[in-house]
Amino acid sequence: MTATYLLLSALAALGFYVACPHQRVWAGARARTRLLRIVAWAAVALAVTAAIAALGPWAGGFASLTALMLVLVLLPYLDAWRSSQREHSHVG
Repeated sequence: MTATYLLLSALAALGFYVACPHQRVWAGARARTRLLRIVAWAAVALAVTAAIAALGPWAGGFASLTALMLVLVLLPYLDAWRSSQREHSHVG
């Protein structure tokens, strides 16, 4: 159950991030922002449910939302690092 809520939290964060207009991970996501946000909210609900089943109500809720926040903080940094790597590869 722990791996399930961690994976669902990461997928939810990725869905929210890709639905953001400032991301550079998936350029075609702008047409699907509503669907991505709906799927991300469903993944959050499933992650919280799985974490509550594994850890109990308070610890499960906090653990799943903490995992979500961690991935939400890391994704912009990974996106910036990835784009800087692409820019360095074009320099001759």
